[in-house]
Amino acid sequence: MATPLAGLQHSERVLSAQMVCPVNNPGSIDPSSSPSSSSPASSQGTAAAKENLLKSSHRSPILMFLFFHKAIKTELDRLHRAALDFATGGDIDALLGRYHFLRMIYKNHVIAEDEVIFPALDIRVKNVARAYSLEHKGETDLFDHLFEVLNSNLHDDDHFRRELAGCTSAIQTSLTQHMSKEEEQVFPLLIEKFSFKEQAALVWQFLCSIPVSMMAEFLPWISSSLSADEKHDMRRCLSKIVPEEKLLQQVVFAWMDGTNSIRSCKSCEDLQIEGVMDKYEYPKTGKRKQPDDPDAGSPCPIDEILHWHNAINSELKVIAEEARKIQLSGDFSDLSSFNEKMHFIAEVCIFHSIAEDRVIFPAVDTKVKKGVSFVMEHAKEENQFNEIRCLIEDIQNAEANSTTAEFYRKLCAQADQIMNTVEHHFQDEELQVLPLAREHFSHKEQRELIYKSLCVMPLRLVERVLPWLVSSLNEEEAKYVLQNMRLAAPPSDVALVTLFSGWACKGRAQDSGDGEAFVCLSSDQAGCPLKQLNCVDNDFDGQCRICGPALGSNSKELFCPLVDECIRPLKRANVVEEYENVDNLDNCEAVNSKKLLSNQPCCVPGLGVSGSNRGKTLTAAKCLRSSSYSSSAPSLCSSLFTWQSCIGSSGGQASRPIDNIFQFHKALRKDLEYLDVESGKLTDCDEKILRQFSGRFRLLRGLYKAHSNAEDDIVFPALESKESLHNVSHSYSIDHKQEEDLFEDISAVISELTQVHEALSGMSADNRENILGLSSSHDNEWARKHNELATKLQGMCKSLRVALDQHVYREELELWPLFDRHFTVEEQDKIVGRIIGTTGAEVLQSMLPWVTAALTQEEQNKMMDTWKHATKNTMFSEWLSEWWTESPEASLSRTSDNSISAEGKDIEENADECEQMFKPGWKDIFRMNQNELEAEIRKVSRDSSLDPRRKAYLIQNLMTSRWLASQQKLPQSSTGETSSGDDIPGQCPSFRDAENEIYGCEHYKRNCKVVAACCNKLFTCRFCHDKVSDHSMDRKATVEMMCMRCLKIQPVGPTCITPSCAGFLMAKYFCNICKFFDDERTVYHCPFCNLCRLGKGLGVDFFHCMTCNCCLGMQLVEHKCREKGLETNCPICCDFLFTSSASVKALPCGHFMHSACFQAYTCSHYTCPICCKSLGDMAVYFGMLDALLAAEVLPEEYKDRYQDILCNDCEKKGMSRFHWLYHKCGSCGSYNTRVI
Repeated sequence: MATPLAGLQHSERVLSAQMVCPVNNPGSIDPSSSPSSSSPASSQGTAAAKENLLKSSHRSPILMFLFFHKAIKTELDRLHRAALDFATGGDIDALLGRYHFLRMIYKNHVIAEDEVIFPALDIRVKNVARAYSLEHKGETDLFDHLFEVLNSNLHDDDHFRRELAGCTSAIQTSLTQHMSKEEEQVFPLLIEKFSFKEQAALVWQFLCSIPVSMMAEFLPWISSSLSADEKHDMRRCLSKIVPEEKLLQQVVFAWMDGTNSIRSCKSCEDLQIEGVMDKYEYPKTGKRKQPDDPDAGSPCPIDEILHWHNAINSELKVIAEEARKIQLSGDFSDLSSFNEKMHFIAEVCIFHSIAEDRVIFPAVDTKVKKGVSFVMEHAKEENQFNEIRCLIEDIQNAEANSTTAEFYRKLCAQADQIMNTVEHHFQDEELQVLPLAREHFSHKEQRELIYKSLCVMPLRLVERVLPWLVSSLNEEEAKYVLQNMRLAAPPSDVALVTLFSGWACKGRAQDSGDGEAFVCLSSDQAGCPLKQLNCVDNDFDGQCRICGPALGSNSKELFCPLVDECIRPLKRANVVEEYENVDNLDNCEAVNSKKLLSNQPCCVPGLGVSGSNRGKTLTAAKCLRSSSYSSSAPSLCSSLFTWQSCIGSSGGQASRPIDNIFQFHKALRKDLEYLDVESGKLTDCDEKILRQFSGRFRLLRGLYKAHSNAEDDIVFPALESKESLHNVSHSYSIDHKQEEDLFEDISAVISELTQVHEALSGMSADNRENILGLSSSHDNEWARKHNELATKLQGMCKSLRVALDQHVYREELELWPLFDRHFTVEEQDKIVGRIIGTTGAEVLQSMLPWVTAALTQEEQNKMMDTWKHATKNTMFSEWLSEWWTESPEASLSRTSDNSISAEGKDIEENADECEQMFKPGWKDIFRMNQNELEAEIRKVSRDSSLDPRRKAYLIQNLMTSRWLASQQKLPQSSTGETSSGDDIPGQCPSFRDAENEIYGCEHYKRNCKVVAACCNKLFTCRFCHDKVSDHSMDRKATVEMMCMRCLKIQPVGPTCITPSCAGFLMAKYFCNICKFFDDERTVYHCPFCNLCRLGKGLGVDFFHCMTCNCCLGMQLVEHKCREKGLETNCPICCDFLFTSSASVKALPCGHFMHSACFQAYTCSHYTCPICCKSLGDMAVYFGMLDALLAAEVLPEEYKDRYQDILCNDCEKKGMSRFHWLYHKCGSCGSYNTRVI
């Protein structure tokens, strides 16, 4: 756990007892247990765990967010059901208001998270918050697209209905997954890293960052989605979160209840506050007592806007003057103070524009129908504020150099520009808008507009703005502002107006030398509500005081020492410290304000929230303004589905090896677009389209699973291995699990839709009833069910597209640049090699055409160059040319929707990049004369760039090419059975077990024989051929086989093609490249060895090392590599290891030998026969030698003699005592040494 906040250490004992376990362990709480030691919860217990967390939310303030999440998820579920009903013929009017409300609620929720929660978390746990902030951006774009659909004016169109249902489904999926990830990762971290009081402070600051008007809707809306017990728990949790000042608690619980009463059973303090509220002339009937003519002779309340304009203009003039002073003096030592002022006035301006766009201008436009709007002016001001903020950051980052003076000049010019822009904007508003408002609105309506405009701000800003505004007014103007506020507020906002009035009074500070004293501006008739709240005589001297940390105060003692962590130590309910039994909470009052307020004449409660995140709050204000008036949204091709356009793969730099991973993303986006578009056509589709859609989906699912596994097993662990990148990939691993669930759900719906489609397109009535449970009289019901499933599938496909689009976008934006900064090219090569080395041949055969079809020719060339470089030591190029009918370079540009089958393809010679290398195929060889053939052989022999083994292979094939080509001419022109077989020897079955009539031979169990292309004879396997022949059989040249059941010669394949055998399998496993059959073992084809090997497959129990060029067990991921280490002979038996059918042993030194040879060799040796290093841990043996030498006495003439030695294990030279046999290395203690 991180170091507690300064000032909280005195209560650490109590706080530790109140800490709860992370979300994954919500059971009984052991105060001595450490949250970090909890193991992750199983997926089966997730729902129960969350339910338990809801019940125990009063134990950890952070878990208050679970109530927020539950309300949002409930609303999303209702909205999705309503959208599906609308898609099948419902009414859209009921949906529009709910869409707008959900958008505003969620936008404010995520803005508060970005402003408060994530910055605080990022200080203590790095690399977590950014991924969630990026998700918020994607969710905002989703809402924008939804409202673009809503504004399309096609409400009666069937396509519109399905599109709206799909967008709603995408939003539900995206938001639900995001909140589930927060519950799984973020909440446990907050609980683990923050103390109880720190968590309460964070949640309180979160609430204070939501606009006042939204809080009045937010809390009742959350409460409405909870059960009675959950509401009770939420109240108990809020009592810990809200500071103990009674007025603040009154405000929050009035919001939650939707009334001005916070408890059914009131304390004396409750009654005291209600008595104060009566002074505001709010009778219990809820109707205001008004004087006979309250507005007679009074100015128009709407003119209060002039006060705002004047205050903002004055502040901007001060800022511009300070900028000029800085330019003249060249002293920028007080940059932070200047920056603070600039952020404050920028936030005031932006929220002022939000209030105008959301409240005042729409009201005026409704009355006069003149289209009043200053949207462009507001956007221009925001851009100018953002430019000066960026300029200040540049100045802070710039060193003392010649450009500093230029910075100062730009700063002064920007300040003047902002001042002039805002001043002209305000003048236009005063000339165009205010006269209309004065003319068409009564004083009561004007007051309400001003009050609603103020409530657009969050509490934390109102606390700073009201004193600032009142300080620019005279006393009469200030009193009139407060009077209008009280008259405009509804009865339920009495406590809120009391709080606002107290904050406003702080702007009239006394000159008594007491920085916390101010003048009360309450009318004499009503009396000071704050004095009455604190039992103070009205004869008091008129001074009031600030009782809590206030944002406008300069007193350092009012702020948390760790202000950058957005948390402050504010006194809260004493229940945490006084009552260890939380269940007895309801038997006591959570607050005791009398103790706190008895020593002060008049207390104005402060929120106690920090204003350190100015950049974040400014961004949040901009987001709120943009959502308040903009009904338009980006097109489908702009921000939501084309993020990749903002991210270049190289940006003009050299191509990196790791870029190969992200080429997958482009192909993925292409298929996601296909599924999204084609799913909208399934309502009236035929069987062929549905089958094609299903096949494309299965292909995408399989390839994406392979991609996700590679990231989870290789890429993400590589990132996490860097100390500065811990936690950076956890969010993306959770994404992979959620996306797999999405694929599974879509697969189930496709299966159900296929079943219904078959029933509708020709199944008998009886079968319909048996399968669907519907009688033949319900044709319309079948069609309705088909339509519902098609609409549901369309929404799920859109959800999948959005989820994966957002996922890969965040990877490219957050993870991709990390490889450039933290990994060398060699490390990237190793990662790419591991990824490729764990990808099986079947996956590659589907993936390569699929990926390359989505790339440009240049991207294809770069990708293939990367693959060739990574596989330069392997047989990958040879494998590629054998299953891909064309050369890769020629065929990569073709678009292929289906994976390419290797069956029935002619084998062609590999086309190497070297221009001097032999390239002709079999047909060309057949047409060559002897002289041309000999010339090609000499050309290959002289080619120094060729690997010796490859060179020998080519020369051997060239020397026998004419005969092989003539043999292969015959099968190409025939189909079905190729010959009668009368002239082929061995045309009879062979048995592995004659007694049980099991076909095969001593080497393999299989149901066929193959025709050796070299001698045109039938053999069960190549070993049977080599055993009786004077030459080796090239099994890859085999083109014919004989079924041992019907004895018919036919082309090589996995099954017998004769009708009598009815698809009889030749073996459980068949490789079309190696022409290999095996009916009893688990075999896979390695595309890098280009051989079939025993095992479950690459990425399962084996991987291919690109350096060693061999398949190794997964447990040998970390091993010593030797380039092409397996392409050598066994040092014991001298057989070629690479193609050996016997098991091979990898030695610690990186060399190889047969396992059987190893067993025999180690009976008498313990060193490698090649490099002489020890073959294992010889500590026990060397210990025995130590004991032997210690007991051995050397002759006197040898006792002081030493010998120079070289250690074979550590390769270091040294000195050792004389001995005729054993010499110990002084560096590593090994006896594997030799005298030099």
